[in-house]
Parts: sequence; C-alpha cells; structure tokens
Amino acid sequence: MLVQASAAGAIPSINGSSKPDVAIRRSANFHPSVWGNHFLRYASEPMEVDIKTEQQVEKLKKQVRTKLDTANNPSQKLELIDSIQRLGLSYHFESEIDEILEQKKNPDHLHSGDGSYNYDDLHIVSLWFRLLRQRGYNISSDIFYKFTDTQGTFNKELVNDVRGMLNLYEAAHFRVHGEQILDEALAFTTTHLAAHATNSSSPFLAAQIKHALLQPIRTGLPRIEARHYISIYHLDPSHDEALLSFAKLDFNILQKRHQKELSDISRWWKELDFATKLPFARDRMVEGYFWSLGVYFEPKYELARKILTEVIAITSIIDDIYDVYGTFEELQVFTDAIERWDRSCVNQLPDYMQYCYETLLDIYQEIEEIVTRKGRSYSVYYAKEEMKKLSRSYLIEAKWFHDKYTPEFDEYMGVCLESCCYSLLTTTSILGMGEVATKKAFDWVSNGPKIVKFSSIICRLMDDLVDYKHVQERGDLASSVECYMKQHGVLEKEACDALQEKVVEAWKDINEECLEPIDVPMPLLMRVVNLARVMDVLYKDGDGYTQAKGSTKKLVSSLLVDPIPM
Repeated sequence: MLVQASAAGAIPSINGSSKPDVAIRRSANFHPSVWGNHFLRYASEPMEVDIKTEQQVEKLKKQVRTKLDTANNPSQKLELIDSIQRLGLSYHFESEIDEILEQKKNPDHLHSGDGSYNYDDLHIVSLWFRLLRQRGYNISSDIFYKFTDTQGTFNKELVNDVRGMLNLYEAAHFRVHGEQILDEALAFTTTHLAAHATNSSSPFLAAQIKHALLQPIRTGLPRIEARHYISIYHLDPSHDEALLSFAKLDFNILQKRHQKELSDISRWWKELDFATKLPFARDRMVEGYFWSLGVYFEPKYELARKILTEVIAITSIIDDIYDVYGTFEELQVFTDAIERWDRSCVNQLPDYMQYCYETLLDIYQEIEEIVTRKGRSYSVYYAKEEMKKLSRSYLIEAKWFHDKYTPEFDEYMGVCLESCCYSLLTTTSILGMGEVATKKAFDWVSNGPKIVKFSSIICRLMDDLVDYKHVQERGDLASSVECYMKQHGVLEKEACDALQEKVVEAWKDINEECLEPIDVPMPLLMRVVNLARVMDVLYKDGDGYTQAKGSTKKLVSSLLVDPIPM
C-alpha cells in the first residue's frame, strides 16, 4: 500500500494559526474515489435469503454432498472436488473434502485393484498432487519423474495432452525449494501452453489456459477465480448443471451480503468525511474492502472483514500523511503520539493529524469493545503494537527522504518489510476470526513468523517493481530497485530481474510454510497466503490500489456490483 509522492508547492495553514503555513508540502494528486456514494444504495436492500431460495440452496447442497459420497472412483472424486473449489463452493463442504483428501493422500489410492497403475494420466496425478499440497499435505514431487525420459526431461508426447499440461502447470505453482522437477515442469508447460490457448479445439480448455497463464490458481484470489470459472464452466462438455446452478446462486447470495456489509462501512466512512478534511490522502475505502474480501469472503468472517477494512482505511490515510503531506518535524510528533496511544497527545498535533489520530484511537477502541465482549480482550494489545511498529518504520523512511539518503538493499528491506503493512494486516486479519484466534496465535504472529516475512517480501517488491520508474521521475525515496543497484553494483534490468526472482522464491517459501507440520491452524495461514494473493492481483501490472480506475474497478464490479445471470 505504500506509495511515494511527488514534491509540490506551499499549502495553506493546517495548524490553526492565522499565519500562512510556509512548509513546502508534497502532493501526489491522487484521483478521487471512483465509487462516490454508489454502495450506500445497498443499505436498504434485504440481505436475508427468501424461503424459496433457501430451500433451493439446501436442495442443491444435498445433491452435491451426495455426489461426493457416491463418486465411483478416485479420479471422479478428485475432479468433483476441483470443480467445487473452483466454483467457489468448497466452504460449504470443508469437512467432507478434508475427509476425502485425508483418505487419498497415499498414492496407492490412485492404483487399480489388480495392482497395475491407472495413474499414468498426467491430468489425474497433477490434480491429486495439487489438491493435496493445497490442503497442506507434504506430498513428494518425485511422482512426476515417471513422466520424464532417461535424461530427466519431460516426455515430448505430453505436449499433446493439453489437459494434463494445464494441470501440471497449476501443480507446479505449489513447488518448494529444491524441487527441480517442478521448476522444470513450470518451464515446460508455460512454453507449450501458450500455443494451445489459441489452437485448442476445446473452447473450455482454451479459456482455462488463457486465464491460467495470466493468473495461476495458487496466486489468484478465490472469489475472483470463482467468478471467472463460473463464466466458462458451461463450456465443459461434462459440466454438472446442478453444480453450475448452485455456484451462480451462491455467488449472488454472497454478493448481496457483501454489498450490505460495504454499504454499512461506506456510511461510516462518509460520516468521517476524510475526502474533505484530508483531501491530500487517497479515498480508497471500497478498494480496502475489496482487499479484505480477498483475505476472506465467507459469511462467518463478516466481523473480521469489517475490522480489517476499517484498519486498512485509516492506515492508508496515515501512510499518506507520512509519504505525502507531513513535514519531518510533524511526523516525529505524530509518531510519538501513536507510540504513547493517549488522547492527551491530540493537542500537540496539527489539526489534520488530530482528526486522523482521534479516528485511529476510536477504531481501536471499538475493536477492543467488540473482542472484549467475546472474551478475547488480549488481542487488541498485539494490534496496537503492530500499528506502533508501522509508524516507527514510516518515520525512518521519512528521515531517509529528509536526509536524501539511499540505503543499501539489506537496510532498506529491514525497514520496508515493516512499512509495507503486512505484519499489521496479518495481525488485524485474525482479530475477528473467532475461537481460532487464540493468544497462542497472536504470540505466533507477533514473533515475526517466516510466512509473514515472505508475504511481506512479495508485497514490498511487487509494489516497488511496478512503481519504481515513477519514484525515480518524482525524485522520491529510493525503491528496492535503486537500493539493490547500489548494494550490488548492477544495472536496472539486472536489479529488476533479481527482485522478480525473489518474489518467485518467496512463493516457494510460502508454499513450504503451509505444509504439515504447521505452527498454527491452516485457517490462519490462509490469511497470510491470501494477503500475498491480493498483491499478485492488484499489483501485477501497476499499483491497482492507488490507481483504481482501470482494472481494479472492473475487479470490484465483478464481485460487488454485477450479479451473475442465472
């Protein structure tokens, strides 16, 4: 979320005095919200499902559960699970799917009854591997060596197995360090799938390939992926009509819930009126909710989404105060106020900081009241400490800018992995998750677990890689690209290639941290994975949070505005 801003001219007084403010402040000329009051319109619409629709949902759910129970062979069960997950329905069948995958984690279950192998099918083996890795089972990738020749390269005849190639490509994105066979699999499938995207005789496979090459399952946001898969699933000659109807119905039901949630948050945000009071800052509350929706979309996480969205919204304002508007002297006082976390600090701040600071304290006070009623008052301490750490990292960056100092890459990352907000957002994301968010879970996240570090690397470097040229043009704080060039004495392209490779390696690290045995329950780890996925989706081709008019607006519309035709 961090955005460097450009220098600008003097701005009228913000400190309440009659004298003009002579401070030279910066301005990034952020565009206003693209949504205005759009989501307020959903406040009066019913969120509850009518009885007829509820009965239809229960009927379809029962049909799917029966299909899971009665599928005749391992291949059918795996393909059904894959369809359920990709259509966005798996949250209805978590226990059933877990039970089936637990039974199928031994490769022997892919053998036929007479002992001969029936898993020479690259499609099935790749699907089996991906579904189990996705669940956290530490399945060996050696199973793919059976598809290579004596030189260890993949058999050329596999090129014609388009479905198998596509599933191998998706499976390879769950690789960890040292899995050369999956590194080779990814290179092999990427090379050959592009041609099949245009030449395949199957419209369904062509559509899948085209999308997968842009957004693999592992790095895609579940809700966005479900929306896309629902739109092409009917092209599959063997598609299940009941499953498709259920997916459409369920998507639209959840969309209404999400619209109502967003309308409530929009009313809160409108009443705060930051767009008027602090016009230099980004007005991106809707995009913040989209961020939260990427972290979890399920109905049971409604409170968690509310908390996370509100914290993202105020953090974005604080980010812009440090990056755009505040003088270094003001930022020192602001950082001290956040450190002390005391309303008595308000009078020491300029007017614009006072409003932000009081809102910050109000948000966390409300969170504390909510979680205390649920018997988890201990959790707010951890959240506040993360906000304090974040403000300290922001101040270090402000000092670098003030001193015109370009750190070396290692020093930069030591600070900027904190300032990218992902440690804060991970801690915040579990505040409203209920019983799974134990004190042990908060102790875990406060100790800087590896998976949070790797997610932060993805966040920091993806942001920098799409924005560093603008940073250079504006003469702002150096990004990781310049810092890497300074430390290693390399050219710009070499630096960018090296940082992109670090993103790839970070995904391998995340994959490894999700394999059993794990330190905390998988629902907590998935919040970190999904935070990394948000970056991959929003920052693939640019800063989609700050520049929210183009592809981001389309993504938001697909989830929160446009229902799926039934």
